[in-house]
Amino acid sequence: MDKKKLAVIHIVKKELSLSDDEYRNILERITGVQSAKDLTDNQFHKLMRYFVRTRHYRATNKGITLRQKYYLRQLKEKLQWDDAHFQNYMHKYFHNRELKTYTKHDASNLIVALQAILKGLGT
Repeated sequence: MDKKKLAVIHIVKKELSLSDDEYRNILERITGVQSAKDLTDNQFHKLMRYFVRTRHYRATNKGITLRQKYYLRQLKEKLQWDDAHFQNYMHKYFHNRELKTYTKHDASNLIVALQAILKGLGT
């Protein structure tokens, strides 16, 4: 398991306000492992899918959802953009660099735009 994916797991854990016991129980129940360090890529994606389908689905009531955040990270990786490039793109076209302040609607528009870029690149 690479460090970026471990960081994502711990960010989501914090956003969902999970205690260590809750987190460990979910990790073992969903993936069958006791430590995130032992996750395979498939288990990582299974855990992320579980997190985005929980009752804690939205980071805020009106804001971007965890599912959208996760999908945007995947799109960013497919485009091979670093954080600075991604933030510059968001600022240029959406006038906002901070993903955490996006509404669900804004995030949907960003997703559509990134999908169009990927389609144009033939990926």
